[in-house]
Amino acid sequence: MQIFVDSANLKEIEECLKRGFVSGITTNPSILAKEKKTDFREHIQAMINLVQSYNLDIPLSVEVFTTDPQEMIRQAEEFVASFGDYQNLNIKVPIGWNELEVISTLRKRNIKVNCTCCMSYNQALMAANAGANFVSLFWGRIRDTGYDSGEIVRQVHETLRKWNSPSQIIVGSIRHIMDINQAQQAGADIVTVPPPFLPKLCAHPKTDEVVGQFLTDFKVWLER
Repeated sequence: MQIFVDSANLKEIEECLKRGFVSGITTNPSILAKEKKTDFREHIQAMINLVQSYNLDIPLSVEVFTTDPQEMIRQAEEFVASFGDYQNLNIKVPIGWNELEVISTLRKRNIKVNCTCCMSYNQALMAANAGANFVSLFWGRIRDTGYDSGEIVRQVHETLRKWNSPSQIIVGSIRHIMDINQAQQAGADIVTVPPPFLPKLCAHPKTDEVVGQFLTDFKVWLER
């Protein structure tokens, strides 16, 4: 199971990169809009420079910011041209009937695609059939509609494996630690996690208790 960092904040990303567990980074327009206003391309390039400073070549997903299919293609090609030195750039394209053509066109041009905003089994499979490298299922938002997020991820996983599909499942829209655990168990290849949740994956009160006991016992032994 791989963990992607769901952030465009350079400090947050570096805190994760230096700990060595990051397998990729995802962004979207809302995440980027939280950062200090600057040129969009300059900020993405700063993210790329940061990743490369750690000698990493991990997937970085950057989303188009239009609903017009032809403009999506144009933006995708512009992103690739702007960040052409980074071979693991993935263009995020939302799922939709017209967007399937965008995915197919980009893949024919050897541009990697992360199909985002998938909320259902059929959406994920249509994206995979169109050639998406990644299909992103939104765990929390699926649950908001009353559906079982885990069952949908499990069904997509089983079907893609049966097809021997190269598409990988990303689970996003994480709201609780349990979402991460359940997404992994349901068959997600990748969970993309907001940075505030990541330290919590390493924490447990019993761990603190045991470490404290070890150190206390050793201190007593030294002082004998």
